[in-house]
Amino acid sequence: MQKKVWITSMSREEKQITGLLNLAKKYGLAPDGHFWVDDLQKMAWQSPLENLIAKDTALWVISCTQKDLESESVRYGLSLLCLSIQHIKGIGFPILFVCPDESLKIEDLPTPFRGCDIIKSDNKSLAAKMTAKANTPVKKIPTEYRINIHANQGYGIWFEFGPAKGTKWNGVLAGGLTSEANAHGVGPKGSIPLKTILEYQMQGLKLKSGTDDYTAWAVKNSIDENQSYYVRYTDIPGNILFGQMPDEEDEADFHVLKLV
Repeated sequence: MQKKVWITSMSREEKQITGLLNLAKKYGLAPDGHFWVDDLQKMAWQSPLENLIAKDTALWVISCTQKDLESESVRYGLSLLCLSIQHIKGIGFPILFVCPDESLKIEDLPTPFRGCDIIKSDNKSLAAKMTAKANTPVKKIPTEYRINIHANQGYGIWFEFGPAKGTKWNGVLAGGLTSEANAHGVGPKGSIPLKTILEYQMQGLKLKSGTDDYTAWAVKNSIDENQSYYVRYTDIPGNILFGQMPDEEDEADFHVLKLV
């Protein structure tokens, strides 16, 4: 069975996207794709999700320039889509940025993309790179946490946080760098709870990570592998910080993800 490659073009450069499609076909891959739409309010970032999480999709290719990724809303939308894919396929799912020059650097990308590769569009090994990535089994990379995204125009964008399988958090906290939460809840993993019981909920907590100041909400509920903490932010949070509430005598050890 042919391996499917999904190509996201961040611009309307049809010549560039046609070249990628033809190259993939030439080397026995089944390419498809879409042009990126920058519209967070309408959740446009979700449009390719079903195609990307499909069982036969083996590689995500993002065709862009550094300038295409300058907008905060574009980077946030890409991060939300990437987190949604990684929840299903794991953080080892291959992602390849194809760029016309060398201005885009891995360290400048949002955290969900730190394991990807970047290659120039005129690199002679581009086809071989796509073929190899599409035909290599996805490596399982364990994490200490679970994260998923639930979003629609009716209830907004909610983050789902929880500990890894076989572990438990005695209390949970989540904060944003440039915006704070405006709603939260605890319930079974996989869907935002319609009703929730919050134990000793706290709002407006001030935390520092490095030189950054976060505003967080928290609850004392015990969260295991079957339970999750759900948080909605007022706006684009920039970076997010989350994890187990520390005891008074313990040093805080939170997870921080850059999303823009």
